[in-house]
Amino acid sequence: MSDNTNIEVRKGLYGVIADYTAVSKVMPETNSLTYRGYAVQDLVAECSFEEVFYLLWNGELPNEEQLAEFNRRGRSYRKLDAGLIALIHSLPLDCHPMDVMRTAVSYMGTKDSEHFTPDADHITHVGHNLLAQLPMVLAMDIRRRQGLDIVAPDPDKSVAHNLLSMVFGNGPESPASNPDDVRDFEKSLILYAEHSFNASTFTSRVITSTRSDVYSAITGAIGALKGPLHGGANEFVMHTMLEIDDPEKAADWVNNALDNKDLIMGFGHRVYKKGDSRVPSMEASFRDLAERHDGAKWVAMYENMRDAMDARTGIKPNLDFPAGPAYHLLGFPVDFFTPLFVVARIAGWTAHIVEQYNDNSLIRPLSAYNGPEQRQVTPLAAR
Repeated sequence: MSDNTNIEVRKGLYGVIADYTAVSKVMPETNSLTYRGYAVQDLVAECSFEEVFYLLWNGELPNEEQLAEFNRRGRSYRKLDAGLIALIHSLPLDCHPMDVMRTAVSYMGTKDSEHFTPDADHITHVGHNLLAQLPMVLAMDIRRRQGLDIVAPDPDKSVAHNLLSMVFGNGPESPASNPDDVRDFEKSLILYAEHSFNASTFTSRVITSTRSDVYSAITGAIGALKGPLHGGANEFVMHTMLEIDDPEKAADWVNNALDNKDLIMGFGHRVYKKGDSRVPSMEASFRDLAERHDGAKWVAMYENMRDAMDARTGIKPNLDFPAGPAYHLLGFPVDFFTPLFVVARIAGWTAHIVEQYNDNSLIRPLSAYNGPEQRQVTPLAAR
């Protein structure tokens, strides 16, 4: 075995600074996640998802003319592709929705005449295309599993409003018909839009560093986001709440899980030391949704689990903990919570892909070998 005595291995690259980024940062002095220098809680209070998307791409918030042009261009990509529709309907009804999102992005890549990323403008083109198409893919997948017809996209609606319309229709009971529901959903997209060198973003940067194409980078990012230790956590939060079912049993469930050393999703974060700065904004939207949609049970569940976890460990909730029940109250099937994360994170992924492309170095770390030393092969007859 090799002598690794003097080698420091950072498992999970913990604490390793891999590169510079100007896209986002957690400010330790204020414990605030910032996008291009703006605190995310301020962006949630003042901006639309499209404004934040523009900010992540361009470094500054748009004026009215710039936002109108950004929306005009982005919404021009909202066209249903017959081949994509057929592909979605051909996939198994019991496959995970993240598999559908990943497959759809790969399909979209086959339609692009550029086999490799030629320049930063092409990344922007792909970003607009993904932001237009993936909400349609998500909505088609939900509705096909429910035996419902496709709802066509609306070029006059925002990303959040259009997605809710395509999933739930436009009847009086649809969240798409309630401006407050639309706004609370939009706030979640802003909060999920970007988070520095997380696992999926770093995956997209690794793939981009090889000078592969944008669709490959996004496909890889979706694969990383699917995992329950990353984006899939919001699903597992709601599955847990549904399993517990009774808020009065929540504290015992948490304590039993801790006693058994089971992993409890929706708590803790590698980056935040004083609690996830995105939680207060998402919790406020969750509570507002609960008031409008008879969700007192889920608020009590949330509070009882949060308090039990804090009492035993001091570990605070992360964004996924209030986002899970918020999406449930809107009516989304639980397995589609992470695909919603994909729609939001397209903003951050593509911003990082541009940054990586413009100042590229192939990402190729070393490893510390701890296997057998070089040895001779014994002939088969002698083994």
